[in-house]
Amino acid sequence: MIAEVIVDIAHSDVDKIFDYECGEEIEAGMRVTVPFGRSAATGFVMRLKEKSDFPADKLKRIYRAEEDYPALTAESLILAQKIVARYRVPMALVLRLFLPAEMRTGKVSERYRSFAKIAEGAAPVFSRAAKKQEAAFAYLSEHGETDAAILRERFGGAVNALAEKGYIAIEKRRVLRDPYRGVEGEKISRALTPAQRLAVKTIEETDKTVTLLHGVTGSGKTEIYLTLIAEQLRKGKSAIFLVPEISLTPQMLSQLRARFGESAAILHSGLSAGERFDEWCRLREGTAKIAIGARSAIFAPVENVGAIIIDEEHDGSYSSESAPRYNTADIAKLRAAYNGCKLILGSATPSVETYRLAKEGEYQLITLPDRINRRPMPDVVIADMRREVRRGNASAFSSQLRERLEKCLSEGNQAIVFLNRRGYSQTVVCRTCGYVAKCEHCDVALTYHSEEDCLKCHYCGTRYHMLSACPECGGTHINYVGTGTQRVVGELKKLYPKARILRMDNDTTSGKEGHFRILKEFGEHRADILVGTQMVAKGHDFPSVTLVGILDADMSLHFADYRSGERTFQLITQVAGRSGRAEARGEVVLQTYDPDNYILRFAANYDYNGFYEYEIGMRAALAFPPFAKIVRVMATGTDERETLDALREVYGKLQEIYGKYPEKFLFFNKMHAPIKRIQNKFRYQVLMRLTDGTPLKEIYDACADVKRKNAMVYIEENPSNLS
Repeated sequence: MIAEVIVDIAHSDVDKIFDYECGEEIEAGMRVTVPFGRSAATGFVMRLKEKSDFPADKLKRIYRAEEDYPALTAESLILAQKIVARYRVPMALVLRLFLPAEMRTGKVSERYRSFAKIAEGAAPVFSRAAKKQEAAFAYLSEHGETDAAILRERFGGAVNALAEKGYIAIEKRRVLRDPYRGVEGEKISRALTPAQRLAVKTIEETDKTVTLLHGVTGSGKTEIYLTLIAEQLRKGKSAIFLVPEISLTPQMLSQLRARFGESAAILHSGLSAGERFDEWCRLREGTAKIAIGARSAIFAPVENVGAIIIDEEHDGSYSSESAPRYNTADIAKLRAAYNGCKLILGSATPSVETYRLAKEGEYQLITLPDRINRRPMPDVVIADMRREVRRGNASAFSSQLRERLEKCLSEGNQAIVFLNRRGYSQTVVCRTCGYVAKCEHCDVALTYHSEEDCLKCHYCGTRYHMLSACPECGGTHINYVGTGTQRVVGELKKLYPKARILRMDNDTTSGKEGHFRILKEFGEHRADILVGTQMVAKGHDFPSVTLVGILDADMSLHFADYRSGERTFQLITQVAGRSGRAEARGEVVLQTYDPDNYILRFAANYDYNGFYEYEIGMRAALAFPPFAKIVRVMATGTDERETLDALREVYGKLQEIYGKYPEKFLFFNKMHAPIKRIQNKFRYQVLMRLTDGTPLKEIYDACADVKRKNAMVYIEENPSNLS
């Protein structure tokens, strides 16, 4: 037999099929080690065939299979080919998406442990000299099967002696590393409301592959998801359930485990290598049927998929910012088409593009306008911070928020304070000369973190000592500008010294237990106030939260991005939805320096339809997505001259395309990226705004032809982040 192999080297020079001889033990989808050049390399078997076009005497033979099963499913191989054709990246780079990274590098493997138990029919008689053997046998008789390592710690060589005599049996068994051992949700049987039942029925009966479930926060979307998954498991199928934030996965996992037991497996980057590998194996073997995780879980090795659910579908984290730069919903559509299953996109604030497709009938649209049991949405109070400043209030909290926090705490309820900026202060400035402390590796200002008394770059993670004097003028008048979550916590402790306060941001949630620990503590009411960034805004359900404070609500409005209004509306609506989810009426205090802004007014009234009609009209008038496509070609590299050369070369090729199709280009120019350097890599870009039917394939071809040793060129379509 002949195996067609893709070598696991993500380089265009070797991005092709190589033929190798193989035995009958080799199957399509297997990882194999093959002779390659003067050494050996790992590869992926794409398919098998009877004969090769190459002379038999020139074919080399596969050394071995890395596993005794195909690591890649038949669906994975087909999906990989579609992704390569779409995004024009090396096949090896795409195939890696379907596997745990450490599995490829050999840094993780299955874990085994040995267990000892009394052998069947054993009735030994021990001599006086075999006291340890007698004690070990007695211990096993009393305690039953025991980890052999623990037994050897207590009784040493006596354990092996008992095994050699046949008195005890030692069995080696595989042990799975459980990332959330002990996470067991409370088994609650909830009857579906009439609206939920209708939603489930509509999804199951529609002839459309994609359904948009547009329900306000607290409308019961999760229960609809779980009901749909249960039906697929009943049919013997599997499911994929995606959430945007790692912080949401433990909470969702507990609900899934309460309902489905060990059938749910979790996949995300916060797990250890061994845990991620074992969860992947459970899905690959079929012992787990539900894959839950963030973006990368769309590549989970489940087969016979019956439903794919993308919760909070509008979230920017579903767009990959590394090659291949895919959109998760696009991959989900490919998997849904392959499996003939339903794709459900859920959100209280769907993206403008998604909602337009639903309104125009391409997607099934289901609307849930009310919360469960018709609980009211929380009242929103807009606090004008300009007025607060005129009154001499220089703190981060308006008088309205302070009054309501006092009342909330006195009544024994909980509050969430949201600020989408971590750290103590945004920037450190010299008041004498105006110097701003910046990262040496990135073209961004550093953020001061008071607990560690250091400056941090939030792009590359580099830490710097806090300034005692200005490096430019030597002045000692160093000023903190802006407010971060650390500073907010400090101010709250001064205002409410008896309040128990938790902070949830990237600095406090390192490791897989970080999010879970904070959420569990707050959920058990062991804290009164939760201060956090956007990771507190989505999906969480805390019955005792009756107040949400949103600081600097208009901060994201002023970004140079056509989506800034949409993102601001989504973020405010999502975080406001954390309040008043139980019996008590919720309140939201929205602090802003721009209280008359139309986006904030729509958000305060929970008026998604009003926001959508305004936003879609603006985009149609200005020819922004979904009425056009924004394409960014980015050149980035450690050598600035080489990066510029790459940009000039690709720009020349793009100019030729522009010359052929000038009517399709609404905008076309080259420039510095807004952030000129990140992690010591210079960044230059070509920005294009294109009409429908644009020559995207030619643009991808032009970029693929540009090759530099110390610079790379890549394409982003409608990028979620234009910085």
